[in-house]
Amino acid sequence: MGKVGKLFRTTAFKLSIAYLLLFSIGAGLVLTRVGARVKEVLDEQIEQTVEAEIRALSEQYAQGGLRQLTTAVERRVRAPGGSLYLLMTHAGDVIVGNIEPPKIAPGGGRELVEMTYQRRGEPGEVHPALMRLFLIPGGFRLLIGHDIEDHQVLRDILRRALGISLFWLVLVGAFGGLFVAHRMLERVDVMSDSARRIMAGDMNERLAVSGAGDELDRLAENFNAMLERISELMTGLREVSDNIAHDLKTPLTRLRNRAEAALRGSAQNGEHREALAAVIDESDSLIRVFNALLMIARAEAGYSSDNLGAYDADAVVNDIVEMYEPVAEEQGVRLEAVTQPGLTVTGSRELLGQAVVNLVDNALKYGSRGEKPGIDVSAKRVGDRIEIIVADHGPGIAPADRERVVGRFVRLENSRSRPGSGLGLSMASAVARLHHGVLRIEDNEPGLRVVLSLPAMRAAVSRSERA
Repeated sequence: MGKVGKLFRTTAFKLSIAYLLLFSIGAGLVLTRVGARVKEVLDEQIEQTVEAEIRALSEQYAQGGLRQLTTAVERRVRAPGGSLYLLMTHAGDVIVGNIEPPKIAPGGGRELVEMTYQRRGEPGEVHPALMRLFLIPGGFRLLIGHDIEDHQVLRDILRRALGISLFWLVLVGAFGGLFVAHRMLERVDVMSDSARRIMAGDMNERLAVSGAGDELDRLAENFNAMLERISELMTGLREVSDNIAHDLKTPLTRLRNRAEAALRGSAQNGEHREALAAVIDESDSLIRVFNALLMIARAEAGYSSDNLGAYDADAVVNDIVEMYEPVAEEQGVRLEAVTQPGLTVTGSRELLGQAVVNLVDNALKYGSRGEKPGIDVSAKRVGDRIEIIVADHGPGIAPADRERVVGRFVRLENSRSRPGSGLGLSMASAVARLHHGVLRIEDNEPGLRVVLSLPAMRAAVSRSERA
C-alpha cells in the first residue's frame, strides 16, 4: 500500500490526471457542440421540407380549391415516412390527416414549433414532432410537420457515446498515469539510492543516465558534473593536506632546531641575532607558502576578496614587468614586455597579477641560465581570447613533466637547488580556471613558453572587431 500511495503522490501522476481532466472537459465540449450542430442541421432540413410541402399544397389549393387540396393531402398521408398532415375546418373538425388534433395547436407563424402528437389509430402513444400551422382562406387550417423521434434517438446515441468515451478515457488515462508515474518513480528511486550512497561517503558513485535526453537525464548529468567538481576539490584538499604534512615538516623542524640551538648554546649577542634572523627567514618562507595555498584555494573556489570586475590585462602585465626590471638588471637578464592596448578581461585583478608575478619569477629563477639570458613577456588578442605569454631561453621542462609540474609543491630535480615552494604554476593554473581560461606549458625552442589564455570581455571583443 505504501508503494501504491507513493505512485498516487508523484508529480507525474498528478500531471497525468490534470491533463486527463482538461482533455475530458475539452472532449465533452466538442462532442456536445457536435450534437447541437447535428440537431441544428436536422431541424433545418425539416424546416426546408415543411416549407416545400406548404408551397406545393398551396399551389394545389390555388388550382383546384379544397377538393384538390384534400386529394393531395390524402395521397401524402398514404405515403410512408415521417411526414405529418392534418387538414381541419375552422371549427376543428378533421377533414383528412394521419394525426389526431393536438390539444394545443401552434400559432400561425412561419417558425416550426416542437410539440407532441398522436397518430390516428394509435391512442395513448405520444411522439415528438416539429410542426407548423398554415391558414387557408375560408377558415381552413392545415397542420404540417415531421416526426423527430429518430432525432432524439440520435441525440441519445451521441450522449451514450460521450459517456462511454469519457469512461474509457478516464480509465485508460488513469492507468497511463500510473504507468508513467511508476516509470518515473523507478528512475527517481534509483537516483535516490545513488544519492544515499554518495552521502554515505562513496564519492565515486554517479547518477544513472538513461540516454533518453529528458529532464531527468539533464538533471543527472548536471548533478554528476557537480559531483565531479566536488571530487576534484576534495582530492585537492587531500593533496594539500598531504603536501603540507610532507613539505612543511622539514622547514618547521629546521626552524625549531635553530631556535633550540640558540637557547642551549652560550653564544654572544651577534650569534643570537643571526639565529633570530634565520628563524625570521624561515618564518617568512612558511608565511609565503601558506599565503600561496590560501590564494590557490580562493581561486579554485571561484572567490576573491576583491570584487570581480573588468580591467585591462595589458596594464597588469606592464606594471609587473616594470616592477621586475631592476631585479632582472641585477641578474644580467633582459626583460621585455610587448602588449596590445585594450585587452579587457573580467575577474580578479589581484589574482591575475599574482599569477603573472609567479610566471615572471619562475622565468627569472629557472629560465635565465641559458646562452641567451632573456625573458619576453607579451599580452595579445588571439580571436576571442587574450593570451599572456612568458617565454624564456632556459633549459625548459620535459614534455613528460609539463602536466605534473602544475601540481602543488611539485619541484623538478634540476630546480631543487633554488629557493621556492613549488606553488607558482599551481597558483597560475588555478587563476586561469577562475577566469574560465587555461594554462599551457609549451616549448620555446629553446626554453619554456608559458601561456595564460583567458576569454576576452565580450564588449571589448565587439569594439575591436568594429575597429
